[in-house]
Amino acid sequence: MKGRDLHHPAVRYMFEHHDFQPDSLTEILAQDNATLSTLTSLLQLVPDLFQTLSTAQNITLLAPSNEAFTNLLSRNPRSAELMTNPRALSGVLQYHVLSGKFLSTDFTTSPIFPSTLLSNPFANVTGGQKLQLTLLNETASLFSGYKQASSDLTFANSNNTLHIISSVLTVPAPLSQTLSNINLTSLVGALTTARLSSGTSSLQDMTLFAPSNPAFQAIGSAASGLSDTDLANILGYHLVPSRILFSPRLLAQDQIVLATLQGSNLTIRRDGNQLFVNSARVILGDVLVGNGVVHVIDNVLNPSNTSATPDPAAATQAPAFAGVTPVADIPFTSGIVPTTTFVPVTVPLNGAGKGAFAAVPTGVMLAAGAAVLAAGM
Repeated sequence: MKGRDLHHPAVRYMFEHHDFQPDSLTEILAQDNATLSTLTSLLQLVPDLFQTLSTAQNITLLAPSNEAFTNLLSRNPRSAELMTNPRALSGVLQYHVLSGKFLSTDFTTSPIFPSTLLSNPFANVTGGQKLQLTLLNETASLFSGYKQASSDLTFANSNNTLHIISSVLTVPAPLSQTLSNINLTSLVGALTTARLSSGTSSLQDMTLFAPSNPAFQAIGSAASGLSDTDLANILGYHLVPSRILFSPRLLAQDQIVLATLQGSNLTIRRDGNQLFVNSARVILGDVLVGNGVVHVIDNVLNPSNTSATPDPAAATQAPAFAGVTPVADIPFTSGIVPTTTFVPVTVPLNGAGKGAFAAVPTGVMLAAGAAVLAAGM
């Protein structure tokens, strides 16, 4: 039974109220060996995690099928490195274990972000790296690193709990790698120029409002004249330290004031199902990274213009910097080369419908464990 059927009353009763319950998740794995034998074999290579699953009482295992692993190896043979690296393999598998029980009915149009067992050194997120669970077009969907979607779930058992998934989840990559690969190359170059790349990636629990490449082009006439200090000041105004703020939290109030790393406050405004940061519109929300979350915005924020407000009816917001003119070349991108290509799609948020938080990247992915291998070696 697939995720799109999960709200049928008979399905809920079958998977959430049946009388027989195996003793452990590992017993469930053994019972479905024809579908999950690859996962079982890999878990046996990481005894500590296997033991955790054997005795745990309050977790949810998102179990990639045999076909999911076959497809991963076919798409990127480099992922075979995971099979021979127990430490990296453990990190990837930990990302498939949620803390707490999540049933079919926990998937709603408003996304939730439960913690996984993945933690340091592979994630710098308090309580463990997060995963997005959403009901999209009546289909249970998961969004992992790079906003990769997995929407073919089989709710196999919901007391222990285990759900079979059709693809291997992508561990959220380090901040700079994620920014580059979702085509925020101007921001990557600006962080490098201002000598902030390493520092921002090492912060724990951060929220970054990330200007798009066109946003930097819009202030292009001023970008080339910025000193490193001025640039660092501007970039620090886009980052909220020590807080991971997902879209449901930002949409919960009409207005929220947040303190930034730079020191000045910025204002989050809700207009229907749109979010604005000062005068910048959020065009892509909830991109998970190794140390928090990124929301992409269509304007560069100005710490000297904290009172900037949006025009929600306008398709494009005016730059927050006075007197600037756009440029054809994308600033700060010399030497910045993405390693992965993504295809944008539309994803509703909170039942908002088409157009809300569009441009979620899916498509050609790095190997599921690439970020873990890079972080752990």
